[in-house]
Parts: sequence; structure tokens; C-alpha cells
Amino acid sequence: MAGGGGFNQTFALVFLLAAMATTLVQGQGTRVGFYSRTCPSAESIVRTTVQSHFQSNPRIAPALLRMHFHDCFVHGCDASILIDGPNTEKTAAPNRLIRGYDVIDDAKTQLEAACPGVVSCADILALAARDSVVLTSARSWQVPTGRRDGRVSLASDTANLPGFRESIDSQKQKFAAFGLNTQDLVALVGGHTIGTSACQFFRYRLYNFTANGPDPTIDSTFVTQLQSLCPENGDASRRVDLDTGSGNRFDASFFTNLRNGRGILESDQKLWTDATTRPIVQQFLGVRGLRALNFNVEFGRSMVKMSNIGVKTGTDGEIRRVCSAIN
Repeated sequence: MAGGGGFNQTFALVFLLAAMATTLVQGQGTRVGFYSRTCPSAESIVRTTVQSHFQSNPRIAPALLRMHFHDCFVHGCDASILIDGPNTEKTAAPNRLIRGYDVIDDAKTQLEAACPGVVSCADILALAARDSVVLTSARSWQVPTGRRDGRVSLASDTANLPGFRESIDSQKQKFAAFGLNTQDLVALVGGHTIGTSACQFFRYRLYNFTANGPDPTIDSTFVTQLQSLCPENGDASRRVDLDTGSGNRFDASFFTNLRNGRGILESDQKLWTDATTRPIVQQFLGVRGLRALNFNVEFGRSMVKMSNIGVKTGTDGEIRRVCSAIN
């Protein structure tokens, strides 16, 4: 009897740990294939919509990825960034240059025609972010769905979004507040392997950053190259690839650029200069002597974790009829 009880306790513990692991991966109430019965075509509709927009404008890939990130870091992944109106998240400084809302609206229109009132805008955004990145040669990952849409969107709540001058310690604190560790931080910032930045967000590093001139963490030959692209009194809105030489392809070259002093944003370059994040960058680069990490694989895992931040499920939130407005 005692032996049987011990076995039962052990089995129960193993089952509990397995259940906990599943919850961590899938989130509270989300799961892969959530719409398999209620709207079987949901994921294919989002995917084909993203593909159509991507063909005419490949820049929507980094735009949708950034939109999803900015959504999840404010009130959780609840599509609050999509809501129109004065003083909503969409109007806040960190979000003013985000593009791609038309992609989400297009997918929502098609989904409402196929399955009225079923698929949330939050899920559309999570799926679209994955599908757009895959189109830039990233490895795909399964996206748990079942999120519901939030009813609150305030520009003032975006103050906690990581900034382009932010220290690694501050970035780690902000990520940790949502259950994301330092490896998640490095992997998700690695999403900058696609996309661009306006000169206004990094030009200060090129001129009078210190008493001796440019930011010393930038490779000297690269400084000259950037200065030609972003003159001191030139067009502040001109855009430059965040991953020089590979701005349209999802790969680990972003980390190679950091190692070579070719990070565009100050916050990106700090991933290499900070002693706590450099080893993870080196792992993504496959540096000998360290356990190698596959960037594509780890990025997908970190995206799943991020996409489950503060999700609303069950009776919490709503399924918006139009993504830009609360019902």
C-alpha cells in the first residue's frame, strides 16, 4: 500500500509538472488550434492576407512584428494598440511611426465574413506577426490562440515600452516584469534583423556623443558610412536598415553586426557591450566553447512566451467587430 501510494504521488507530481509546462507554453487559456472547430479557416485567412500585403510592401513584416511587441508590453496582448481615438496607444510617441494597421483590418474584414464574432483582433495580430516574419525566411512556430480583445487603450500607458537609449539593466527589468528572461530579451531584440530606423533615433551617436566625437562603441569606418546616410543637419526621417547588409532577411547577421560594432540603435549595441547579454549574443553566433543557440528556434520560443503576456480569455474582454473600435 505504501509503495502504491508513493507511485501515485510521484505520478501526480509528474502530471502536475507536465501540466504546468503546457500552461507556460500555451498561456492561461490559449492553445494551438483554438479555432479549429469554430473557424477552421482562421489561420489560413490571416496568412494569405499577410502574404498579399507583403508582396506589395515587404516592410510590413517588421512593422507587424513591432506592432505585436508594443501591444503585448502595454496591458498584455489584447490588441489595445489597434484602437482609434484621442490619447489611445496608437497616438503615443513610440507608436506614431508604426505601420500595418491596414493588414489587420483587411484580415478582420475577411474573418468577420467567414466567421462573424469569433476571431479576436489580438489573435489576428499574433498570427500576422508570425506569418510576416516567416515571409522574411524565418522558421515558423505554432501560435497559441484564444486571446480576447481589451477595452482600454491609453497613450500614457506606453511609458513602460523599452527605449532606444535604454540600459540593459532597465531593459531586463521591463522584460522580467512580464516573465521574460535575459535570453528572451536578446532573442526578441534580435527581431531587429529585419526593419529600419529613422536617423532621428540614432544620429546623436554620430556627432558629439562624447567630448571626443562619435559613440566609441561604433566601428570607426561604420561611423563614416552612417554619417553619409544621416548628415548632422540632414533629413531626420531617412530610414536605415537595422541589420546592415541583411535588412530584408531574418537571420543571425544582426548579432554579427553587434559584435563588429555595427549596431544602429544604442540599446541594440549594448547587447554586446554589456557583460550579462554578450554571452547570449555569442551563443547565437555559435562561438566555440559556449553552448550554441539556434536563433530561429529560440526566437519562436520567446515569441510564444511574449504573445501570452497578460492575455484575456474566457469572459474577460471581448471579440471586437472592428479592430479599431471597442464594441
